[in-house]
Amino acid sequence: MESVLRNPMRGIALKVSSVVVFLAMQTFIKLAGSDIPPGQVTFCRSFFALFPIMAYLGYRHQLRSAFYTANPVGHLKRGTLGIISMGLGFYGLLHLPLPEAIALGYATPLIAVIFAAVFLGETVRVYRWSAVCFGIIGVAIISWPKLTLFREGGMAAEQAVGALCVLLSAVLGGMAMIQVRRLVEDEKTATIVLYFSITASVFSLATIPFGWLLLDWPSALFLIAAGFCGGVAQILLTESYRHADVSTIAPFEYSSILLGGIVAYFVFGDIPSSTMLFGTVIVIAAGIFIIYREHQLGLERRQARKAGAPQS
Repeated sequence: MESVLRNPMRGIALKVSSVVVFLAMQTFIKLAGSDIPPGQVTFCRSFFALFPIMAYLGYRHQLRSAFYTANPVGHLKRGTLGIISMGLGFYGLLHLPLPEAIALGYATPLIAVIFAAVFLGETVRVYRWSAVCFGIIGVAIISWPKLTLFREGGMAAEQAVGALCVLLSAVLGGMAMIQVRRLVEDEKTATIVLYFSITASVFSLATIPFGWLLLDWPSALFLIAAGFCGGVAQILLTESYRHADVSTIAPFEYSSILLGGIVAYFVFGDIPSSTMLFGTVIVIAAGIFIIYREHQLGLERRQARKAGAPQS
Protein backbone atom coordinates (compact mmCIF):
# COMPACT_ATOMS: atom_id res chain seq x y z
CA MET A 1 0.00 0.00 0.00
CA GLU A 2 1.22 3.46 -0.83
CA SER A 3 2.27 5.52 2.18
CA VAL A 4 -0.26 8.15 3.28
CA LEU A 5 2.05 10.15 5.53
CA ARG A 6 4.71 11.33 3.08
CA ASN A 7 3.77 14.98 2.97
CA PRO A 8 1.04 16.21 5.38
CA MET A 9 1.22 19.80 4.08
CA ARG A 10 0.55 18.60 0.57
CA GLY A 11 -2.37 16.54 1.87
CA ILE A 12 -3.82 19.61 3.57
CA ALA A 13 -3.37 21.68 0.41
CA LEU A 14 -5.16 19.03 -1.66
CA LYS A 15 -7.97 18.82 0.89
CA VAL A 16 -8.51 22.58 0.88
CA SER A 17 -8.37 22.53 -2.93
CA SER A 18 -11.11 19.88 -2.95
CA VAL A 19 -13.22 22.06 -0.66
CA VAL A 20 -12.80 25.01 -3.03
CA VAL A 21 -13.74 22.95 -6.10
CA PHE A 22 -16.73 21.34 -4.33
CA LEU A 23 -17.84 24.87 -3.42
CA ALA A 24 -17.52 25.88 -7.08
CA MET A 25 -19.72 22.88 -7.94
CA GLN A 26 -22.38 24.02 -5.46
CA THR A 27 -22.19 27.58 -6.75
CA PHE A 28 -22.66 26.48 -10.36
CA ILE A 29 -25.69 24.40 -9.35
CA LYS A 30 -27.30 27.40 -7.64
CA LEU A 31 -26.51 29.62 -10.61
CA ALA A 32 -28.21 27.14 -12.94
CA GLY A 33 -31.59 27.98 -11.40
CA SER A 34 -33.83 26.83 -8.57
CA ASP A 35 -36.54 25.43 -10.88
CA ILE A 36 -34.39 22.61 -12.29
CA PRO A 37 -35.53 19.16 -11.04
CA PRO A 38 -33.09 17.55 -8.56
CA GLY A 39 -32.95 14.39 -10.69
CA GLN A 40 -31.72 16.38 -13.66
CA VAL A 41 -29.13 18.13 -11.50
CA THR A 42 -28.00 14.77 -10.10
CA PHE A 43 -27.56 13.33 -13.58
CA CYS A 44 -25.39 16.24 -14.72
CA ARG A 45 -23.36 16.15 -11.50
CA SER A 46 -22.74 12.40 -11.84
CA PHE A 47 -22.40 11.93 -15.61
CA PHE A 48 -20.04 14.81 -16.33
CA ALA A 49 -17.97 13.88 -13.27
CA LEU A 50 -17.13 10.62 -15.04
CA PHE A 51 -14.91 12.42 -17.57
CA PRO A 52 -12.24 13.75 -15.16
CA ILE A 53 -12.53 10.62 -12.98
CA MET A 54 -11.91 8.25 -15.91
CA ALA A 55 -9.11 10.47 -17.23
CA TYR A 56 -7.49 10.40 -13.80
CA LEU A 57 -7.80 6.62 -13.51
CA GLY A 58 -6.38 6.24 -17.03
CA TYR A 59 -3.42 8.45 -16.10
CA ARG A 60 -2.75 6.22 -13.08
CA HIS A 61 -3.22 3.06 -15.22
CA GLN A 62 -6.11 2.01 -12.96
CA LEU A 63 -9.05 2.38 -15.33
CA ARG A 64 -9.29 -1.25 -16.43
CA SER A 65 -8.88 -2.67 -12.93
CA ALA A 66 -11.34 -0.12 -11.50
CA PHE A 67 -14.18 -1.75 -13.45
CA TYR A 68 -13.62 -5.09 -11.71
CA THR A 69 -15.75 -5.68 -8.63
CA ALA A 70 -16.56 -8.72 -6.54
CA ASN A 71 -19.44 -6.94 -4.81
CA PRO A 72 -21.89 -5.43 -7.33
CA VAL A 73 -24.75 -5.62 -4.81
CA GLY A 74 -22.74 -3.54 -2.34
CA HIS A 75 -22.15 -0.89 -4.99
CA LEU A 76 -25.85 -0.94 -5.83
CA LYS A 77 -26.76 -0.30 -2.19
CA ARG A 78 -24.20 2.48 -1.90
CA GLY A 79 -25.39 4.00 -5.16
CA THR A 80 -29.07 3.90 -4.16
CA LEU A 81 -28.43 5.59 -0.83
CA GLY A 82 -26.02 8.06 -2.38
CA ILE A 83 -28.22 9.16 -5.26
CA ILE A 84 -31.27 9.77 -3.07
CA SER A 85 -29.10 11.66 -0.61
CA MET A 86 -27.57 13.68 -3.44
CA GLY A 87 -30.96 14.54 -4.96
CA LEU A 88 -32.37 15.70 -1.63
CA GLY A 89 -29.23 17.67 -0.93
CA PHE A 90 -29.40 19.40 -4.31
CA TYR A 91 -33.03 20.38 -3.71
CA GLY A 92 -31.99 21.95 -0.43
CA LEU A 93 -29.02 23.64 -2.07
CA LEU A 94 -31.26 25.19 -4.73
CA HIS A 95 -33.75 26.57 -2.18
CA LEU A 96 -31.57 27.54 0.78
CA PRO A 97 -28.85 30.15 1.19
CA LEU A 98 -25.51 28.51 0.41
CA PRO A 99 -24.00 28.77 3.94
CA GLU A 100 -27.06 27.15 5.54
CA ALA A 101 -27.06 24.27 3.06
CA ILE A 102 -23.36 23.70 3.77
CA ALA A 103 -23.79 23.91 7.55
CA LEU A 104 -26.72 21.47 7.64
CA GLY A 105 -24.67 19.07 5.55
CA TYR A 106 -22.21 18.87 8.44
CA ALA A 107 -24.76 16.64 10.18
CA THR A 108 -23.69 13.69 7.99
CA PRO A 109 -20.57 12.64 9.97
CA LEU A 110 -22.51 13.03 13.25
CA ILE A 111 -25.20 10.68 11.99
CA ALA A 112 -22.55 8.30 10.65
CA VAL A 113 -21.27 7.82 14.22
CA ILE A 114 -24.76 6.72 15.30
CA PHE A 115 -25.13 4.33 12.37
CA ALA A 116 -21.64 2.91 12.96
CA ALA A 117 -22.73 1.92 16.46
CA VAL A 118 -26.08 0.51 15.30
CA PHE A 119 -25.16 -1.26 12.05
CA LEU A 120 -21.43 -1.99 12.40
CA GLY A 121 -21.40 -2.70 16.11
CA GLU A 122 -18.63 -0.16 16.72
CA THR A 123 -17.99 0.82 20.32
CA VAL A 124 -18.95 4.47 20.79
CA ARG A 125 -18.15 5.73 24.26
CA VAL A 126 -19.53 8.65 26.21
CA TYR A 127 -17.17 11.24 24.71
CA ARG A 128 -18.32 10.71 21.14
CA TRP A 129 -21.97 10.26 22.15
CA SER A 130 -21.75 13.61 23.94
CA ALA A 131 -20.21 15.23 20.87
CA VAL A 132 -22.95 13.78 18.63
CA CYS A 133 -25.71 15.08 20.91
CA PHE A 134 -23.99 18.46 21.11
CA GLY A 135 -23.71 18.59 17.32
CA ILE A 136 -27.36 17.64 16.81
CA ILE A 137 -28.34 20.54 19.06
CA GLY A 138 -26.34 22.78 16.72
CA VAL A 139 -28.12 21.32 13.68
CA ALA A 140 -31.47 21.99 15.39
CA ILE A 141 -30.47 25.62 16.02
CA ILE A 142 -29.57 26.07 12.34
CA SER A 143 -32.64 24.32 10.92
CA TRP A 144 -35.42 25.35 13.31
CA PRO A 145 -35.92 28.91 11.93
CA LYS A 146 -36.34 27.38 8.44
CA LEU A 147 -38.60 24.52 9.51
CA THR A 148 -41.00 26.97 11.17
CA LEU A 149 -41.63 28.56 7.74
CA PHE A 150 -43.90 25.70 6.58
CA ARG A 151 -47.03 27.59 7.59
CA GLU A 152 -46.12 30.74 5.64
CA GLY A 153 -46.38 29.25 2.14
CA GLY A 154 -44.66 30.42 -1.02
CA MET A 155 -40.87 30.80 -1.08
CA ALA A 156 -40.71 30.54 2.71
CA ALA A 157 -42.27 27.09 2.59
CA GLU A 158 -39.81 26.10 -0.15
CA GLN A 159 -36.95 27.00 2.19
CA ALA A 160 -38.57 24.89 4.92
CA VAL A 161 -38.81 21.93 2.54
CA GLY A 162 -35.22 22.62 1.48
CA ALA A 163 -33.99 22.45 5.09
CA LEU A 164 -35.90 19.21 5.66
CA CYS A 165 -34.44 17.74 2.46
CA VAL A 166 -30.87 18.58 3.53
CA LEU A 167 -31.50 16.92 6.91
CA LEU A 168 -32.87 13.79 5.21
CA SER A 169 -29.91 13.92 2.83
CA ALA A 170 -27.58 13.92 5.84
CA VAL A 171 -29.31 10.84 7.27
CA LEU A 172 -29.02 8.93 3.99
CA GLY A 173 -25.49 10.25 3.54
CA GLY A 174 -24.58 8.77 6.92
CA MET A 175 -26.00 5.43 5.80
CA ALA A 176 -24.03 5.68 2.55
CA MET A 177 -20.84 6.30 4.56
CA ILE A 178 -21.47 3.07 6.47
CA GLN A 179 -21.91 1.20 3.19
CA VAL A 180 -18.65 2.68 1.89
CA ARG A 181 -16.89 1.50 5.05
CA ARG A 182 -18.13 -2.00 4.28
CA LEU A 183 -17.02 -1.76 0.67
CA VAL A 184 -13.49 -0.58 1.42
CA GLU A 185 -12.80 -3.87 3.19
CA ASP A 186 -12.63 -5.62 -0.20
CA GLU A 187 -12.94 -2.97 -2.92
CA LYS A 188 -10.49 -0.39 -4.24
CA THR A 189 -11.23 3.31 -3.76
CA ALA A 190 -11.14 3.83 -7.54
CA THR A 191 -13.79 1.14 -8.01
CA ILE A 192 -16.07 2.69 -5.38
CA VAL A 193 -15.79 6.18 -6.90
CA LEU A 194 -16.29 4.96 -10.47
CA TYR A 195 -19.28 2.74 -9.77
CA PHE A 196 -21.01 5.40 -7.72
CA SER A 197 -20.82 7.92 -10.56
CA ILE A 198 -22.04 5.31 -13.06
CA THR A 199 -24.88 4.15 -10.79
CA ALA A 200 -25.96 7.70 -10.00
CA SER A 201 -25.96 8.62 -13.71
CA VAL A 202 -28.10 5.62 -14.68
CA PHE A 203 -30.53 5.88 -11.76
CA SER A 204 -31.07 9.62 -12.20
CA LEU A 205 -32.20 9.00 -15.79
CA ALA A 206 -35.25 7.29 -14.28
CA THR A 207 -36.46 10.74 -13.14
CA ILE A 208 -36.96 11.96 -16.73
CA PRO A 209 -40.72 11.12 -16.67
CA PHE A 210 -41.10 13.41 -13.65
CA GLY A 211 -40.39 16.44 -15.80
CA TRP A 212 -36.88 17.37 -16.87
CA LEU A 213 -36.53 20.85 -18.35
CA LEU A 214 -35.19 21.92 -21.72
CA LEU A 215 -32.35 24.07 -20.41
CA ASP A 216 -31.07 27.29 -21.90
CA TRP A 217 -27.37 27.43 -22.68
CA PRO A 218 -26.25 29.25 -19.50
CA SER A 219 -28.05 26.75 -17.23
CA ALA A 220 -26.76 23.78 -19.21
CA LEU A 221 -23.18 25.06 -19.07
CA PHE A 222 -23.46 25.70 -15.33
CA LEU A 223 -24.60 22.11 -14.73
CA ILE A 224 -21.89 20.66 -16.99
CA ALA A 225 -19.30 22.73 -15.12
CA ALA A 226 -20.77 21.49 -11.82
CA GLY A 227 -20.32 17.89 -12.94
CA PHE A 228 -16.70 18.42 -13.97
CA CYS A 229 -16.01 20.23 -10.69
CA GLY A 230 -17.55 17.35 -8.76
CA GLY A 231 -15.25 14.86 -10.48
CA VAL A 232 -12.14 17.00 -10.03
CA ALA A 233 -12.97 17.62 -6.37
CA GLN A 234 -13.35 13.88 -5.80
CA ILE A 235 -9.91 13.31 -7.33
CA LEU A 236 -8.33 16.01 -5.14
CA LEU A 237 -10.01 14.54 -2.07
CA THR A 238 -8.77 11.05 -2.90
CA GLU A 239 -5.24 12.32 -3.50
CA SER A 240 -5.24 14.21 -0.19
CA TYR A 241 -5.58 10.94 1.72
CA ARG A 242 -2.43 9.61 0.03
CA HIS A 243 -0.32 12.24 1.77
CA ALA A 244 -1.83 12.80 5.23
CA ASP A 245 -3.75 10.99 7.91
CA VAL A 246 -7.54 11.43 7.91
CA SER A 247 -7.48 13.11 11.33
CA THR A 248 -4.96 15.65 10.01
CA ILE A 249 -6.92 16.85 7.02
CA ALA A 250 -10.57 16.21 7.98
CA PRO A 251 -10.95 19.42 10.06
CA PHE A 252 -10.16 21.47 6.95
CA GLU A 253 -13.56 20.39 5.59
CA TYR A 254 -15.00 23.10 7.81
CA SER A 255 -13.22 25.79 5.82
CA SER A 256 -16.13 25.41 3.41
CA ILE A 257 -18.43 27.43 5.69
CA LEU A 258 -16.08 30.43 5.61
CA LEU A 259 -15.50 30.21 1.88
CA GLY A 260 -19.19 29.51 1.28
CA GLY A 261 -20.16 32.59 3.27
CA ILE A 262 -17.86 34.75 1.14
CA VAL A 263 -19.22 33.33 -2.12
CA ALA A 264 -22.82 33.61 -0.89
CA TYR A 265 -22.35 37.27 0.00
CA PHE A 266 -20.66 38.39 -3.20
CA VAL A 267 -22.49 36.15 -5.70
CA PHE A 268 -25.99 35.73 -4.19
CA GLY A 269 -26.17 38.59 -1.67
CA ASP A 270 -26.87 36.19 1.23
CA ILE A 271 -26.00 37.30 4.75
CA PRO A 272 -25.97 34.54 7.40
CA SER A 273 -28.03 35.12 10.54
CA SER A 274 -26.52 35.13 14.03
CA THR A 275 -28.59 32.01 14.85
CA MET A 276 -27.17 30.16 11.88
CA LEU A 277 -23.60 31.15 12.82
CA PHE A 278 -24.10 30.10 16.46
CA GLY A 279 -25.47 26.69 15.44
CA THR A 280 -22.66 26.23 12.93
CA VAL A 281 -20.00 26.85 15.58
CA ILE A 282 -21.60 24.14 17.74
CA VAL A 283 -21.73 21.63 14.87
CA ILE A 284 -18.12 22.33 13.85
CA ALA A 285 -16.92 21.98 17.45
CA ALA A 286 -18.69 18.63 17.75
CA GLY A 287 -17.30 17.42 14.44
CA ILE A 288 -13.72 18.38 15.27
CA PHE A 289 -14.00 16.68 18.66
CA ILE A 290 -15.21 13.46 17.01
CA ILE A 291 -12.26 13.62 14.58
CA TYR A 292 -9.92 14.12 17.55
CA ARG A 293 -11.39 11.13 19.38
CA GLU A 294 -11.12 8.97 16.25
CA HIS A 295 -7.45 9.96 16.02
CA GLN A 296 -6.83 9.11 19.68
CA LEU A 297 -8.57 5.75 19.35
CA GLY A 298 -6.54 5.01 16.23
CA LEU A 299 -3.32 5.68 18.14
CA GLU A 300 -4.48 3.43 20.96
CA ARG A 301 -5.29 0.60 18.54
CA ARG A 302 -1.89 0.90 16.86
CA GLN A 303 -0.13 0.82 20.23
CA ALA A 304 -2.17 -2.22 21.22
CA ARG A 305 -1.18 -4.03 18.02
CA LYS A 306 2.47 -3.22 18.59
CA ALA A 307 2.28 -4.48 22.14
CA GLY A 308 0.45 -7.63 21.02
CA ALA A 309 -2.47 -6.80 23.28
CA PRO A 310 -6.03 -7.85 22.34
CA GLN A 311 -8.11 -5.06 20.78
CA SER A 312 -11.44 -3.98 22.17
